[in-house]
Amino acid sequence: MKLPALSLYVHIPWCVQKCPYCDFNSHSQKGIIPETDYIQDLLNDLKQDLHYVQGRKLKSIFIGGGTPSLLTETAIGTLIKGIKAMIPFEENIEITLEANPGTVESGRFKGYVDIGINRISIGIQSMQNDKLKALGRIHDADEAIKAAEQARSAGLNSFNLDLMHGLPGQNLEDALGDLQKVIALKPKHISWYQLTIEENTQFHSRPPKLPEDEALWDIQEQGHDILTDAGYQQYEISGYSLPDFQCQHNLNYWRFGDYLGIGCGSHGKITLPVQNKIVRTVKIKHPKGYMAPSESELPKSYLFNSWQVEKDDLPFEFFMNRLRLFESFDQSEFTDFTGLPISLVTHSFIKASEQGLILQSLSNNNAPQWQVTAKGHRFLNDLLELFV
Repeated sequence: MKLPALSLYVHIPWCVQKCPYCDFNSHSQKGIIPETDYIQDLLNDLKQDLHYVQGRKLKSIFIGGGTPSLLTETAIGTLIKGIKAMIPFEENIEITLEANPGTVESGRFKGYVDIGINRISIGIQSMQNDKLKALGRIHDADEAIKAAEQARSAGLNSFNLDLMHGLPGQNLEDALGDLQKVIALKPKHISWYQLTIEENTQFHSRPPKLPEDEALWDIQEQGHDILTDAGYQQYEISGYSLPDFQCQHNLNYWRFGDYLGIGCGSHGKITLPVQNKIVRTVKIKHPKGYMAPSESELPKSYLFNSWQVEKDDLPFEFFMNRLRLFESFDQSEFTDFTGLPISLVTHSFIKASEQGLILQSLSNNNAPQWQVTAKGHRFLNDLLELFV
């Protein structure tokens, strides 16, 4: 078992208000955010996980939420400085911060760049005000445009725009129009994904009427062509970028890399080669519990739960991530990053190949590779079921 690259996810739990489709661990802002105290808790949390670093440098940091752009540049700067004091950074580290247009003050992005942020991901979701209202968003289309323009002029290496399709009351013309407006804002990266109804959301308890499957497929096919014609390459199920501007943090997830998770409800995945095992961690979910003082003289623990991934579950977990990507991959990666023999999944690969879901090829150095086909990505759930 090899030790993969290491990333860090930082969770900021507060939003101005909870969106009806959101199942993330987010909490409506009530009063002033205790950002100074929370940043200190984040750094204390990270300190407790340092034994998982195992001599590695950080490949990427992703500050997500919630709405991280509710925090000041000073707070984010203290966070990044504190992280770097504990874990060295790779020379070309990618540091992403999520932002919502309705929380971005004029000039704020430039301040984030000055303290080390080099990539910003903006949750636009739609360019039509009626759709934004239906989604519970606090911004309008004009604010979305201004946020993108501010990101483009802030000196960032890259910025991403999040856009959803398959929205309530949305037709083909609406969806493609949204996409063309986002492309016109010239982001280096676009996350374009279909709205899904998740449990424990307002939309789940009161489902809106969504487009039919045939309309959704037309949106997907024609939207993909529009993105491709504009120079964007699809490298992941919902990820499109200009050449060389893929999200490195997400790539590390999908390549079954390791990541530490700090902050309310954050998840981590860590490889322990000496013990030949992979562990997952989850931190305390609610801000009150996460930030509560220790009840003893001992330092408080931020850990809610941790467990070893069972060997029977590893094949599915590996391929659930790896098969999202459009790049081919060496068969040896399965053994390298799970510690399991490739023979364990050979039969599944044969069945996938027979069904036209995956192809076998050779790399430039004649290493056996697998490549998911277009059919395999369209029927990804069917493909994944072969590895359960």
